[in-house]
Amino acid sequence: MGDVLKYDDEFFMKKAFDEAKKAEALDEVPIGAVIVSNNRIIARAHNLTETLNDVTAHAEMQAITAAAEALGGKYLKNCTIYVTMEPCQMCAGALYWSQIDKVVYASADEKRGYLAMGAKLHPKTKVSYGVLEYQCSELVKGFFRKKR
Repeated sequence: MGDVLKYDDEFFMKKAFDEAKKAEALDEVPIGAVIVSNNRIIARAHNLTETLNDVTAHAEMQAITAAAEALGGKYLKNCTIYVTMEPCQMCAGALYWSQIDKVVYASADEKRGYLAMGAKLHPKTKVSYGVLEYQCSELVKGFFRKKR
């Protein structure tokens, strides 16, 4: 029997970064997310707020919906979300209710992130950050520089 391949946080964050680049190509704020269960990506998403004309169409919200559909239930226990920027308070609330096991984000959002806004994740949710921080942060900064 062959060894089971175990991917790491950097591998999955690169997949989220690929999603962020898809958002950028649509002139959306370049944030991407993937949700992983049992070392397998079950949902991929990126910001679609402009495309859908929907302020709730953040990458995390799109990914949560897709993952719940893939799993056939609303709870994302034993799942990890990889997102290129710290979730906002709305997304943190949705992640709270999904009972996701772990949140891994690349770069902090010191103005609008869930920590700055005083939002909370589920008490059992583990958090890790800083994976591909520079690349993900620069993508967003570059996007806004072009807008000015």
